[in-house]
Amino acid sequence: MSKLEQLINELCPEGVEYRRLENCCEILDNKRKPVTKSAREAGKYPYYGANGIQDYVSNYIFDGTFVLVGEDGSVVTEIGTPIVTWATGKIWVNNHAHIISEINGVLLRYLFHYLQTVPVKHLIHGNIPKLTGGDFRALKIAVPPLPVQEEIVRILDKFTELTAELTAELTARKQQYEYYKDKLLTFEDDSVSWCELNDVIISLNTGLNPRKFFRLNTEDATNYYVTIREIRGGRIIPTDKTDRINDEALALCNNRSNLEIGDVLFSGTGTIGETAVIVEHPQNWNIKEGVYAIKPNKKRILPKFLRYLLTATYIKTAYMKKVAGGTVKSIPMGELKKLKIPIPYLEDNEKSLAEQQRIVDILDRFDKLCNDISEGLPAEIEARQKQYEYYRDKLLTFKKKEAAENE
Repeated sequence: MSKLEQLINELCPEGVEYRRLENCCEILDNKRKPVTKSAREAGKYPYYGANGIQDYVSNYIFDGTFVLVGEDGSVVTEIGTPIVTWATGKIWVNNHAHIISEINGVLLRYLFHYLQTVPVKHLIHGNIPKLTGGDFRALKIAVPPLPVQEEIVRILDKFTELTAELTAELTARKQQYEYYKDKLLTFEDDSVSWCELNDVIISLNTGLNPRKFFRLNTEDATNYYVTIREIRGGRIIPTDKTDRINDEALALCNNRSNLEIGDVLFSGTGTIGETAVIVEHPQNWNIKEGVYAIKPNKKRILPKFLRYLLTATYIKTAYMKKVAGGTVKSIPMGELKKLKIPIPYLEDNEKSLAEQQRIVDILDRFDKLCNDISEGLPAEIEARQKQYEYYRDKLLTFKKKEAAENE
């Protein structure tokens, strides 16, 4: 930090000039080419859209180093800044992302960091959110002297490099986790019995549809209405954006779902296959109609063992074949009850539960490392990302040199 402060004091003590973005880079939007999904030919080249890689195609239209900024669709973060992507090599970019390259005097990597701090929410227009070309070109960028840019990039890249290393490590661990999960849940023929899900559960229920029975987010609504969005990493995690229901609606939902500790939640509609086990009595929340509550017969199958089974690759393949519907896909509850699952040593209840617990204990350790947002690699990545954002915002805040503004 002392070196950066020294550079600023020496090179721009009276402040920094601000320029329009179009004067800080080369904008290549007129060279973009959209290709419909049906017309794309699969290949090795990344096909970028508003928020990153959307596909891989057989050809490319850009070759080099670029910064992409979302133009329409998912174009703004929760804090109102643009979606910014660093892209290198041979790539294809559709017309949902602005694309820029470097010019003399302004480092592209500096722009990558700086653009993530620019508020654009007030510029987003239309039913489909859009950051127009005119507004994009007019964004104001603080442009300190090159040595200052270089030092800021050096500092911030250390944070992004560490985050990238941790993310790569997490990806490798998740692949390892999935491999061993499938291996642990694949049994020798003489040690396993196959039965229908319905044979080892007490009930399979769901929540209620608010359109028929109650209204969401009324003035007296203090309880959470849990959907697929709140089922993350095997846990139920409400947020400020979670819909609310009042006590009367909660009672209606309770009568339908009958949630208890040990129930396994399963998303049966939309994004299918997200799971969680209820570990505390659900006093202030219940589930929507697309979330299924599976009540295991704990004398035959452990809740966590069932949850892990439902996430195993070969089991997911089996139940996805039962999916029906048009735009919104779902698994009929009757079909899910018929799902064939393996139970080790089913004839020997004590031995079966002991083996199930052994598998659960192993997978719990993997799961905590890979998915726990309060500890393990995800928590470390989140901490490093927050650290990067703190220093990014601090380092990229400059005193403005009014007389030097370049429109």
